Amino acid sequence: MMIKRLLIVMCGLVLAGCTVEEEDLRAWMAAQERGMTGGIEPLPEIKPFPVVSYSAAGTQNPFDLARIEPEQQATVTGGPDMTRPREPLEGYPLESLSMVGVLIQDDKVEGIISVAGLLHQVRIGNYMGQDFGVVTEIEEGGITLRELVQNIEGDWVERTSQLLLREQ
Repeated sequence: MMIKRLLIVMCGLVLAGCTVEEEDLRAWMAAQERGMTGGIEPLPEIKPFPVVSYSAAGTQNPFDLARIEPEQQATVTGGPDMTRPREPLEGYPLESLSMVGVLIQDDKVEGIISVAGLLHQVRIGNYMGQDFGVVTEIEEGGITLRELVQNIEGDWVERTSQLLLREQ
């Protein structure tokens, strides 16, 4: 029994010691609370947006599937002539060829092409590039080619490319 009494007395002393610290804490909280003032700033005024009438209702829908379809190109039946002898400039991609000049003598026009440090002369009807490009026009500013390429369906289609004169 003595131990129980001793234990109860010890717990009472421990709790009495805590009340002193707790009173200090309560006094500090009360001092902090006196300096606080609560207040909420009012919300900013919402400015109304001007009403704009939608005048594009009668125009074409930008999400219409007809706008997404690829452009129709002329399909060539049979594809390129694989039996003809290849010309030297067909071994290079068109991007590696550069036009450096034009020779005009009488009514004959020839383009001067530079590739891999060599110069080549081309006339209308010569082939250039790796897409079966045939020279269709030679002007002072560039050479026009008609190339045959396969589309995603495997059909051969014509496309027009230009090789412009390289400025020095």
